[in-house]
Amino acid sequence: MRRATLLLVSILAVAGLMLTSCGPAAPKVIKIATQSPLSGGMSAVGTDIKNGAQLALEQLSDPLTKLGFKVELAPFDDQGNPDTGVANAKSIVADPAILAVVGHYNSGVEIPASEEYHAAGLVNISPANTNPKVTDRGYAEIDRICGRDDVQGAVGAQFAASKGIKTAYVLQDKTAYGQGIAEYFKRQAEQLGIKVLGFEGTEEKANFDSILSPIIRAKPDAIYFGGMFDQAAVLFKQAREKGYMGMFLSDDGFDASDAAKIGGDTLLKGAGTYYSTVSGPASVYPGTAKFIADFKAKFGAEPQPFAAQSYDCTAIALKAIETAAIAAGKKIPARADVSAAVRNIKDFQGITGTINFNSKGDLTKAKYFIIQVSSADPTQWSNNKIAQTLDIEPPQ
Repeated sequence: MRRATLLLVSILAVAGLMLTSCGPAAPKVIKIATQSPLSGGMSAVGTDIKNGAQLALEQLSDPLTKLGFKVELAPFDDQGNPDTGVANAKSIVADPAILAVVGHYNSGVEIPASEEYHAAGLVNISPANTNPKVTDRGYAEIDRICGRDDVQGAVGAQFAASKGIKTAYVLQDKTAYGQGIAEYFKRQAEQLGIKVLGFEGTEEKANFDSILSPIIRAKPDAIYFGGMFDQAAVLFKQAREKGYMGMFLSDDGFDASDAAKIGGDTLLKGAGTYYSTVSGPASVYPGTAKFIADFKAKFGAEPQPFAAQSYDCTAIALKAIETAAIAAGKKIPARADVSAAVRNIKDFQGITGTINFNSKGDLTKAKYFIIQVSSADPTQWSNNKIAQTLDIEPPQ
C-alpha cells in the first residue's frame, strides 16, 4: 500500500511539473534606474525627478509589456553627494536587468557617476545636468534633454545687462556646477561692460556675515550666486536683512519651491530676485497639461522643476529599449544597442517638446528661461513670472 502511495505521489509531482512547464513563461524583467537626491536639502526636486520617471514608466511601458517584458523602476538616492552617486552607479551597472539610467540632479554627481555608466556601456539620460563636461567628453552613452551652463551663464549676464546692471558681485558654491556657471556669467558680464567687483567661492550654508560685509560695502547693483537654492536663499535672505536692496540673480539650482520657504518675502523686496533655468515651470510646455493633472492626482502636489524632463527621459529610454528589443528578436537587448537607439532617436515628441540629440548627446536646440520670484508662498512657485524665453543651439 505504501509503495502504491509513493508511486501516486511521484506521478502527481511529475504531472504538476509538466503543467508548470507548459504554463505561461514568467516575464523577462527590465529595469530603468533613477539617481537623484531623495533625502537631504535637495530632496524636493530630487524626489520629483524620481516621481516623473515613475509616472512615465506606469503610463508608457505597455509596448514592452506586450513584448513579454516586465518593466520596473529602480530608484537610487545619491544624496547630492558624488561619493554616494558613484557607489550607487557601481551597484547599478552590476545589475544586468538595468538598461538605462535617468538622472542626476547635480552635475558634480553626474560627472563622476557617468564614468561608471560609460565604462559599462549603460545609457544615461539626464533631465537636469547642465555642466558642459557632461557631454563634452563625447561619451556615446551620455545624453541630456536640458541646456548647458556655458549658455545659461551667458543668458543670465545678458539679462542683467538688459536691466541696466553696471556692477555685480559673483559668489559660487565651489562645486563643478556652481563654480562653472558662475565663471560663464562672469566672463559674459565683463564682455558686456558689467564690472565684477568680486568673485568668491564658499561652502557656508548658515552664517554669511563675513562674506556679506565686504559686499554690502561695495554696493553692487546685483549679487549673482552660482549653486543651489538651499545655500543661495539663505544668503539672499541675510543680505536683505542687512539692508541690501539690489538685484539677486541665480541659476537653475535656485529653481525649487523650498527657496521661497527659506527666503520668504525677502526675495520680493528691492530690485527683486531672478534666476535663469533650462527648465521652465511644467505649465509653460504645451504638452504637459495631462502630465500635471496626472502628477498631482498621484503625488498630491504640483511637479517640481525637472519632473517633466524626467518623464521625457524615461519615455525616451522606454522607446529605445523597445526598438532595440524588437531588433534583437524580442529578447532583452544589449546595453550598447539601447544606447545607440537613444542617440539615434529623431523628432521624439516629448511633453516638453520635440527632442533630437546631436553627436555629443546635447539637444540640437534647448530652451532657456529667466524667471522672477513673484510670491513668497512655496505652493505658488510654479506661477513665478517668466521674464524671458530663449531657444538656443549648443556651442559646437
